[in-house]
Amino acid sequence: TTTPYYIRRQLQMCIRYRDMRTLEGVARFKDLKAKSLPSIALDDELVYESIIPMQEELIAEIEKRYQKKNLHDFK
Repeated sequence: TTTPYYIRRQLQMCIRYRDMRTLEGVARFKDLKAKSLPSIALDDELVYESIIPMQEELIAEIEKRYQKKNLHDFK
């Protein structure tokens, strides 16, 4: 399945990808106290480590955090 448009639009505005082959990426990895790859942090919190979540799970987590910030409603 494809990621819904409204999720893709929000992700484009807020994703920060860190390449682990760079000093910046390694520093961020250490800041998060991550221990293994892959790791996904949301809102500066390590949420997934050593796993890539199912798309639906990741979308639900992103929506939950986004709504909690009261930026505006999805859908």
